[in-house]
Amino acid sequence: MAGYSVEERAAPHSLEYRLFFKDGQGQYISPFHDIPIYADGAENVFNMVVEVPRWTNAKMEIATKDPLNPIKQDVKKGKLRYVANVFPHKGYIWNYGAIPQTWEDPGHKDENTGCCGDNDPIDVCEIGSKVCSRGEVIKVKVLGTLALIDEGETDWKIIAINIEDPEADNYNDINDVRRMKPGYLEATVDWFRRYKVPDGKPENQFAFNGEFKGKDFAVNVIKSTHEHWKALIAKKTDGGEINCTNLTVSESPFCCSQECAKATVDAAPPCKAAHPIPPEERCCGLQGKHCMSPSTTSTALGTRE
Repeated sequence: MAGYSVEERAAPHSLEYRLFFKDGQGQYISPFHDIPIYADGAENVFNMVVEVPRWTNAKMEIATKDPLNPIKQDVKKGKLRYVANVFPHKGYIWNYGAIPQTWEDPGHKDENTGCCGDNDPIDVCEIGSKVCSRGEVIKVKVLGTLALIDEGETDWKIIAINIEDPEADNYNDINDVRRMKPGYLEATVDWFRRYKVPDGKPENQFAFNGEFKGKDFAVNVIKSTHEHWKALIAKKTDGGEINCTNLTVSESPFCCSQECAKATVDAAPPCKAAHPIPPEERCCGLQGKHCMSPSTTSTALGTRE
């Protein structure tokens, strides 16, 4: 994990659950603000914080409004959120996470999509063969991007591969994904289009008619969101409820001491055994509340590695 480690607090599958981050010296940090965007800037290799391991359903995310921005489970209407199994997919079909030190500014209208940002770090779908762990920090090679329009907001989805994947050298742009993993990109569009439908919401839309953009375009999008983050962390733009507490960005007015960070973690409940997942949220094959049968023929029946 590139020298990073995590510390669990409270019980998994509970409203109080948090996953805090430490650096290689065991010091508490924010995964949003303190992990560098680049693993290797010269080669455009980026760090990725894994929030959701492939094939799992719990919607975990960096808590952008909490001090130190631990990973927690998303909550809707007071209930923990689990994504549906949308036939033929099981949970998330990639390792899903975010690139640190990026921010999709809700006050900035994207010139490509005509919509403002979704107020989160930029999302990553990592397509390698390994199923990563929650909180793992990996180094990824960017291959392309998909422009999701989620309830009127721009929500870029970066397609990337772990540089330590055995096949990583064979992937250099989005067309390599089409060649090496036929059907995977179509499955990705299908997943993002329909994953909220079981919760009673309409299908999501996309810019560029759902077409993927290539590596160079994607890297430029990431760099743009990094500039927005730099304005956020320096208090040069209004971040609203975003919590910018950090330990390493010395020029930031939000930089705090390790003692302050430790106090934040110590205030959280101690780690406990996982709570059971509610029966209605459990993996349910091809039936049940959180499984959606196909309304159209899917192109993605063979996408699992």
